[in-house]
Amino acid sequence: MKKSATEVMQEIMFSAVVDSIGALKGASKGLPNTLLRDMNAIHANATFADLQGELQASITASVRAAFARLLKEGYAVSPTDGAPPRPPRPLPETAPRGGRGKPPPKRGPGDGRRPPRPGGPQPRNPRGTRGT
Repeated sequence: MKKSATEVMQEIMFSAVVDSIGALKGASKGLPNTLLRDMNAIHANATFADLQGELQASITASVRAAFARLLKEGYAVSPTDGAPPRPPRPLPETAPRGGRGKPPPKRGPGDGRRPPRPGGPQPRNPRGTRGT
């Protein structure tokens, strides 16, 4: 049964973390204070150059092994400039921007509306009774 890309990446990441912890332990030479100091030096803003040489070598080896494993599992790995860029997709037709669009249709006789009453609008009787 073929593994999904998620399962393969989880296994790769797990082995990379375990290898990195092993590299940190090896660099501290079994001294707990040195190991603790080296681990505290790793934080969110640390860059690859800030890491110890042993840890850098471990990460480099893990990345190479990850790409080899992805290729072995049948996933394609290519550089970003390897595939030609896709042409932009055409945008759907929309109303022109910057204006209000088409003006409303003109109303006139025979448009289905009732013509206005002569003399303007009539006041409504709030009581609901008819005239005097």
